[in-house]
Amino acid sequence: MQLQPEFTPYFSKLIANFEQNNPQIKVKWVDIPWEAMESKILSSVSSNTPPDVVNLNPNFASLLASRGAWLDLDSQLDSKTIQQYLPKIWQANSLNQDTFGFPWYLTTEILFYNKDLLAKAGLNSPPVNYSQLAAAAKTIKEKTGKYAFFMTFLPGDSAEALESLVQMGVQLFDKDGKSAFNSPQGRAAFKYWVDLYQEGLLPPEVLTQGHREAISLYQSGQLAMLSTGAEFFQSILTNSPNIARVSEPAPAITGENGKRGVAIMNLVIPRDSKQITAAVKFALFVTNSQNQVKFAKAADVLPSTIAALDEYKEDLSREKKDSTLIRARRVSAEQLEKAEVLIPPRRGIDQLQKIIYENLQAAMLGEKTVEKAIQEASQQWDLLVS
Repeated sequence: MQLQPEFTPYFSKLIANFEQNNPQIKVKWVDIPWEAMESKILSSVSSNTPPDVVNLNPNFASLLASRGAWLDLDSQLDSKTIQQYLPKIWQANSLNQDTFGFPWYLTTEILFYNKDLLAKAGLNSPPVNYSQLAAAAKTIKEKTGKYAFFMTFLPGDSAEALESLVQMGVQLFDKDGKSAFNSPQGRAAFKYWVDLYQEGLLPPEVLTQGHREAISLYQSGQLAMLSTGAEFFQSILTNSPNIARVSEPAPAITGENGKRGVAIMNLVIPRDSKQITAAVKFALFVTNSQNQVKFAKAADVLPSTIAALDEYKEDLSREKKDSTLIRARRVSAEQLEKAEVLIPPRRGIDQLQKIIYENLQAAMLGEKTVEKAIQEASQQWDLLVS
């Protein structure tokens, strides 16, 4: 999924090594743009012409897993192989106790902050939780005229706002899969974002633009803090070296419960693949510890096997060069120790995000009260799953 041309040399060498060790197998790599991947896979699976190994993320993969589209990996692997992967990450690729994907590379959100803007606002350090963020947003706007933060509420884009509800202590579902977010914690979380928007402390684009707008605003000096992965710092350095020079990484903002999220990319194998044995062998090769360490370093992401993560962190500890990117990598790796998938894969999670975001938008624009927005979101979800 959208790895060419930047990583073409890495994958060309990886595939050549695999084919050399497995001369009876030939691999054809097809790279698909991010925005086209879902339709491409849905079309190929429904027409019974799927590729043999597919790079997806657990949320979308789980949508098709609920329809039985993917190979159950538990029947293909022994426990020793499974135990090579980080336990929480392996579990995040399961639905109804069936494992549908090999964990591949990981990212954790960290916070890049503009030291100059924070200094102008009289702040010595960035906020660590949402309570502090609200106070910092007001101070930064008053003292500098800039926005502190960007959180998109555009349905179909980042799930970061949905994850923030979990970090604020909101339970999304009950044991039967019905809504549980129409609660005191849910109303407080809705009110938090509605208040920030209505007080003019969030850019108006949060309703119409996705996460890439946050990067653009930060690079142009209009945003004091950017929540993103360490892998995006290189583009900041390229596109806006002046902003990169005054940027510093910090742990991601979280709620009072201290929960931190992790995003996963995985490899899945269609159940109808005609090359299941070769597909499993190739997926294991791509995600083995040796290859994961190489890709993590090349892409500024994190590996998903225990041995690869240990080696990656050991290499970081021995790194003598001190740079913003090295510090960002360290923050990201340290967060992974306690990170978890805040919204586990389940059928309809994309519809839930759409329902919550649309009702939050209505409340932000004054079209609904917070109470009505969360009540109607709850009713819409329950109707959908009933």
